[in-house]
Amino acid sequence: MNLFDNTLRDGGNVVGHGFNAELTVSIVKGLLNAGIVDIELGNCKGLGAYELNNATNACTDDEYLDILQPYLPGNRIGMFMLASNGLKAPVEKAAEKGLNFLRVGANAGDGKGAVDAVRRVKEAGLVCRYSLMKAYVSTPEELAEEAAMLEAAGVDKITIMDSAGTMFPEDATAYVTALKKAVRIPVGFHGHSNLGLSQANALAAVTAGADEIDCGLLGMARSAGNCSTELAAATLKKQGYLQDVDLYGLLAYLDEELIPAMKAWNYHVAVNPTDLMLGLAGCHSNYLPMFRKVAEEEKVSLLKLIAEVSAINRKNPDEALLRKVASQIA
Repeated sequence: MNLFDNTLRDGGNVVGHGFNAELTVSIVKGLLNAGIVDIELGNCKGLGAYELNNATNACTDDEYLDILQPYLPGNRIGMFMLASNGLKAPVEKAAEKGLNFLRVGANAGDGKGAVDAVRRVKEAGLVCRYSLMKAYVSTPEELAEEAAMLEAAGVDKITIMDSAGTMFPEDATAYVTALKKAVRIPVGFHGHSNLGLSQANALAAVTAGADEIDCGLLGMARSAGNCSTELAAATLKKQGYLQDVDLYGLLAYLDEELIPAMKAWNYHVAVNPTDLMLGLAGCHSNYLPMFRKVAEEEKVSLLKLIAEVSAINRKNPDEALLRKVASQIA
């Protein structure tokens, strides 16, 4: 099971149609340094949308492809592409520039019209991902049948997209279960937070057998946002998944770089790294001033101090325990 980070594609809606070069590099490096190597980026409307859909509040596709060059080898980095924009020239350019994949997107029920785009991606030698957008307009059984057809057409990985954030956990379970029975390729789940259920739906999808969860740093995405990458990493690591993901490194990147950078867009962070760690560790926020004081004085990570002290005493930790643990961390 792995995370598929969509910050630099779906999250591009937060800043226009895509992130600038500086933030693109920052986010790619932040993800890779944390051990998250499956990354979708570029224009929020996908490859070709800059010209074909007037999605010009972003870098051009060529600019994104050039920015990516130092980070492509050894990683699984690629772009989204609406099936209707799946022209031969941009697909071949993406392959020439070294992308790992293109993810073809079309609404549920429209898969037959996307087969030509899938074929072009495969002919270019790229991994072909596929997004079943607005998956909820089909029943789980109908979606599974469409997924099987797309697998036969050459799709390598397929994603159930709750594009309106309308699903409940039992729906995520039903759709994932149906697709896992119908196809042999990996099945992913992409949830939005319009009902505040993207995180719960992600956990339900994994329990049902999903191979991958789409996510975005700080929950950034269109509308109410995606399942937060850091929340998915924290909760799934607690359940025994994602052993290669460096959660502390990821949270440090958010605290020190990305959250300050997003202030320019007045982006509101729903759950900051400290609050996340309080929840993960089971530490009451009443103790936070004491933790901050000791962490600052002992010059240790606040988040690690919260986690390690709480593993010993979550009921009534005192300053003596905090300083003892801080000396061990140091």
